[in-house]
Amino acid sequence: MSLQFVMGPSGSGKSHYLYQKVTEESLKHPDKNYFVIVPEQFTMQTQKDLVMASPKRGIMNVDVLSFNRLAYRVFEETGGNQRIVLSDVGKSFVLRKIAGDLEPKLTLLGGSLKKTGFIGEVKSVISEFTQYDIPLETLEQMMEENGPNSNFYYKLKDMSAIYRGFLEYLQGKYITGEELLEVLCEVVPKSKLLRDSVVVLDGFTGFTPVQNKLLRELFCVCEKVVVTVTIGKKGKSLPLFDLSEKMIDSLVKIARACRTEIEEPIELFRIPVYRFREREALGFLESHVFRY
Repeated sequence: MSLQFVMGPSGSGKSHYLYQKVTEESLKHPDKNYFVIVPEQFTMQTQKDLVMASPKRGIMNVDVLSFNRLAYRVFEETGGNQRIVLSDVGKSFVLRKIAGDLEPKLTLLGGSLKKTGFIGEVKSVISEFTQYDIPLETLEQMMEENGPNSNFYYKLKDMSAIYRGFLEYLQGKYITGEELLEVLCEVVPKSKLLRDSVVVLDGFTGFTPVQNKLLRELFCVCEKVVVTVTIGKKGKSLPLFDLSEKMIDSLVKIARACRTEIEEPIELFRIPVYRFREREALGFLESHVFRY
């Protein structure tokens, strides 16, 4: 079990290097599974790039997935989730019903229920609560800390009531897309697809607490996890790459807690970066913008 970073500034060829490596390794080890995990909007383009990178123009043992698609793949294998996944439209309908039932009890938010976009805002807040693993207890604790003399207290009170009603409605029947990863964490140890596989994460600037929890499980079962990081050279990036540095720190802590080996990173810091090798002005801008 090991963790490796591929580091470099934007346009340095991190994804190109990684896709070449994955296609070469997949041809050498046809019995091993390779999972390339990217943000949802990049899955089709990444599939195309991998196919073009392969000398055989095919990727039989390489899967390009988002986190949610990975969950569905593993559930197909293990039967891990028996509940209906609620779509965004479904969530809006459920929240509209719950908020309508609670309207007389809502102190501040009751008057906003009929405003355009209000239910969408509530849905976004609840999605954030799920992704960042914020339970009802945390909201109640924040209410106690602020006291009943502030508007924030009553906003939290109203949101807690809607959030509680939403969770009670879902219980045992439905699951939201944000909760898929929580269920996936429980079934990762049972998956034969993931065991001794190679997992590559590309295109992320950071991970939510739930995604970090999933990565902890992957460190325990996968042969290797590789993560691309957009970052400047040490000491020269200043605050520009703070998110990337925080991501590295959090993954290293998780890996050490799991006793996962941390391999030497692949560093792609040549100047000018590969993408702008024939465009001197853009290369200069890339290496100097937002730096002192």
